[in-house]
Amino acid sequence: AMNIVTITKVNYEADDVIATLSKMGDDAGYEVFIVSGDRDTFQLISDNTTVLYPVKGVMNLARMNDEAVFAKYGVHASQYSDLAALVGETSDNLPGIPGVGPKTAAKWLQEHHTLDAILDAVDTFGGKVGESLREHKQEAIRNRRLNRLVRDLELPVTLEALKIEGVNQDEVKRVFAKLQFRTLTERVLRLRGASAGQSTMPDTPLESGSTLQDSEPKLFDVPNQPESVTAALAELIGFVELNECALAFELSENRILAIGAATTTDRRYCPLMPSQSEEAGTWLSQLQNATIFGAKDVERALLHLGVALKAVVDDPLLESYLLDPVRRSYSIDDLATEHLGIVVKRSDANQLIPDDSVDCSLNAWLTFLLAKKLGSALEQQDMVSVYETIEQPSSRVLAKMEATGVQVNRVLLNTLLEKLAVEIGQAELACFDLIGKEINLASPKQLQTILFEDLGMVGNKKIKTGFSTNAEALNTLFEETEHPFLEALLKHREVTKIRQMVEVLNKSIAEDGRIHTNYVQTGTSTGRLSSEAPNLQNIPIKTERGREIRDAFEVSAGFDTLLTADYSQIEMRIMAHLSEDEGLIEAFNTGEDLHRFVGARIFGVSPADVTNAMRSKVKAMSYGLVYGLSEYGLAKQLRISNAEAKELMADYFARFGGVRRYLASVVDHAKLNGYTVTTFGRRRPFDDLKSPIFQIRENARRAALNAPIQGTAADIMKLAMIRVQAAITDAGLSSRMLLQVHDELVFEVAPGELEKLKEIAIDCMSNVVKLSVPLEVHIGVGKTWDEAGH
Repeated sequence: AMNIVTITKVNYEADDVIATLSKMGDDAGYEVFIVSGDRDTFQLISDNTTVLYPVKGVMNLARMNDEAVFAKYGVHASQYSDLAALVGETSDNLPGIPGVGPKTAAKWLQEHHTLDAILDAVDTFGGKVGESLREHKQEAIRNRRLNRLVRDLELPVTLEALKIEGVNQDEVKRVFAKLQFRTLTERVLRLRGASAGQSTMPDTPLESGSTLQDSEPKLFDVPNQPESVTAALAELIGFVELNECALAFELSENRILAIGAATTTDRRYCPLMPSQSEEAGTWLSQLQNATIFGAKDVERALLHLGVALKAVVDDPLLESYLLDPVRRSYSIDDLATEHLGIVVKRSDANQLIPDDSVDCSLNAWLTFLLAKKLGSALEQQDMVSVYETIEQPSSRVLAKMEATGVQVNRVLLNTLLEKLAVEIGQAELACFDLIGKEINLASPKQLQTILFEDLGMVGNKKIKTGFSTNAEALNTLFEETEHPFLEALLKHREVTKIRQMVEVLNKSIAEDGRIHTNYVQTGTSTGRLSSEAPNLQNIPIKTERGREIRDAFEVSAGFDTLLTADYSQIEMRIMAHLSEDEGLIEAFNTGEDLHRFVGARIFGVSPADVTNAMRSKVKAMSYGLVYGLSEYGLAKQLRISNAEAKELMADYFARFGGVRRYLASVVDHAKLNGYTVTTFGRRRPFDDLKSPIFQIRENARRAALNAPIQGTAADIMKLAMIRVQAAITDAGLSSRMLLQVHDELVFEVAPGELEKLKEIAIDCMSNVVKLSVPLEVHIGVGKTWDEAGH
């Protein structure tokens, strides 16, 4: 992007390329500077060539010419390599002649000038150093051969081609935005400029409230403090109704403070008086369509104000996520820099709902331009359908769920916190009793001392400070030793983690007695939703602790019960469908226990004779394959040998060949096209499949195996939520959807609506898409989330 020429020469080091380039420049009469911390480059110094060498503790680079080298080492620059051959070079792991130091070597070179001359006269050298030189003569010859740089390589460039030009401005902005280099962009463009005729986008940094100068489009702002706010609102409404435009908002907890609107060439800003908030809300609820960045968060805030948007058409946040689901930041400013080439400068670049009134119209303008650009990109990648039928409508369902929230019993959580505090204290005392003293159980350093010094254990994972004491390392160590201190320590960690989780939940209860989690649509690369503030997806599913936490989530006044509906083995069913494996399809279509069916095929017994141990192995492997589990990973998970794991996987693939063929085809497709794709067309890029680094390539391979399955499951869940919500609305029910956690939906059931809601949930979820196997839905009912589970 910065138009920097790079040169690679197979079988040669970079120093050889530098040496050749320096000679090319020297021969052409250039003044040459070599920036390097490698003293081997001193041999390249000449009248025209200087090495700029970093010196520890000094800000400036030392200018190493012949005089500087002689002053420091007692030899000329052309002799430095001979000096290094005699005394060795620790950075290159080349030992020198024993007993020969820099002063002795420099003295010999001053007398004999070259290493060759010294070696020719080696028999004349007396004493121990002479004897050592004669004994280690070949080492000196080897060192000189290795440190001599090649200066006559054939390079695929001319000096003229290396001339520094301006940068590719559009590409720099795109790449720097993706890497979140905010301040560097402006500095690079100022220092390097752009290549002639390259930029097609504005290049002036955009201050909040400013206009882009000398580049289209021009902006025309409504004054920030109009004399008549009423007239300004009327003008804004007229502007929006007459033009295709985007909106942005400034919102507080109890009213709409301001609205911004923009087209390509015009942007408007309207502050609102408290009395006008309701009028603006009524207008917004009747608006036929809207383009809003981060529409879900805006809709949720408006719903709290009693305003329901009629329709949102474009949301550049979701569009950018579909186009690049692996990026870290989706701030409007980063996206504007990457896709529009506009560098926005403001105090907070991460806001979705701006708190600066001037930013309101600016955000609307950026939103409008992004929607145009990203909409076209979605068409090119055949993902318009994913946006229009899955992402955008599901964001509206999520906004409604978030605004509704779920009732939580604070008294139960407080009781649980007290119980956990007692258990933590007991586990702590048990740890202290076992080691005979009190320590900080959260201190890795103190734990290392206890485990690996006092108790004499041998760790299993090396880190800089010794052996690791993270959860995985301690669990492995406990499996190996079964030491009671480790058992008590792991118990302490487990209970402490649960207590922290309960504390977060307790603090998250709003004034209405409900928890309003935030569902993040842009948080995973596969389309799965994540939950934050608080995270409801990390509540343990199968443990007693998890049950106690979920028991505090309860039905609220005016409703009869909670209802849960979750998909059974959805990812394995998708695996059967995508792989077209006849065996897996048969298992699901006959309604047999999947893992016993597979176990019977693998172990050559009847389903009734499949033991629980056999079933556990099969289950671990079946789900592991969905996540790209290797033989080593399977062996570690099941605590069996690598050979047994290899045989188990071979037997599996021998009976279920469709799975092997499918998994291979997924990786082949990703390598060829650079992405995987779900049943519904959602793409997940995989550039790392071409990485030269094995571990990165292998991680990408495992992720690629999982992406189409997990992504399809995510799409199915979102489609199901959309259909269920539409069916509830069409049936005129008062029941409401509260939560989506993993493969489960949680509802609050109004009086007299239980059977109808059951029918809607089962019908919509099981028939949302037709696979070659049935989508099975389990229903549970109860006064609390735990009671409604199954």
